[in-house]
Parts: sequence; structure tokens; C-alpha cells
Amino acid sequence: MALEPFIPPCIHSPCHRLHPPPPAKPLRIQIQGPLESIQKLLPKTSWDKIVRFPQPGGLELARLTHRALYGEEGSIPAVRDEYLAWAMEGRRPLDYIDYYGVTFDHLVPADDPNQEVLAISITEVDNDGGAFANKVLLFQIDPTEYTGKKVLAVPKCCLIKKGTQDRQRWNTEVAERDKESQRCL
Repeated sequence: MALEPFIPPCIHSPCHRLHPPPPAKPLRIQIQGPLESIQKLLPKTSWDKIVRFPQPGGLELARLTHRALYGEEGSIPAVRDEYLAWAMEGRRPLDYIDYYGVTFDHLVPADDPNQEVLAISITEVDNDGGAFANKVLLFQIDPTEYTGKKVLAVPKCCLIKKGTQDRQRWNTEVAERDKESQRCL
């Protein structure tokens, strides 16, 4: 059974200006996390064979995240980039990934190279009873509220690590992906 992503309300008062994001605001959204958590959202998606950009699961992860943020059913956002982290054995990469991220646009004009970015971290809570989540979040969670029910996805404003370079990083990654795509044409 597929679980749904759960994006908790912002803990700050007043809320961060992008959490939740205003529906009419153009925004680049980047969501990433451990593959074991993403597989709970997309249990029928195979990650065994990595294909050319974008991964089939990336398109679905973008759609689920967009729906969780904006409540729009059936909307397919423009996927702009993806992040794959290969599993490692010591310093040697193995032939599969264990961490994945996708970047997509909501109402972003094609000619905007420096779009605002909302970065969201999928946080695994099942494998350690929520210990990691309670270490990196600015609030405490009870893992029994999530296990088998929903997958925790938290915007950076509610994490200890703020992601102050996210806008530059993800816009640069999208620009590099665009250049790569142009070379392949």
C-alpha cells in the first residue's frame, strides 16, 4: 500500500514565507530523501535499473509532492533535475542508489535562471524509532504517528540545517541539466 507524503505545518510564528507556499507564486521545489522512504510512497516503482533523466519514480514523486503542497490532483509539474546518490561500500560506489531527489517547477517562467527554491527533506523514521528525525528537526516526532501511515517530508525552515545555499545549488543544477539536454539534441 502506498503511503502519502506528510508535510507538517511550519513551526515558526509567523510561518516561513514559503511554508506553505502561496499557490500563485512561481517556485522551484526540490524534494529528496532516502530511497527506503521514497519506496513507501511509490511501492510499485522499480529503482533497480537507473535510466536516463528523469527516473520514472521522479515524475511520480514530483506529482505527489505537488499535490501535497497545492492540493491539485492530476497536475504534472515540470521536472527539471534529479539527484541520485549511489550506495557505497567503503569508497567504492555500488550499482544501485540509496538516496534520490527531484527538482520541479511550479509556475516558473522558462527564462528565470534564479528562481526561489523550496527544499524539502524526506526524513526516515521507521528504521531507528525516529532518533535521526528528532536529531535534525526543530520539533520532536512520535514515530508511531508515521509508521505504516505516512512519510514525513519537512521543508528546510523546520530543520536544524537551514540550507542557506539551496537556491544557488538547485538553480545551478537545473542550469547544468538544461545545458546537458541541449548538447544531446
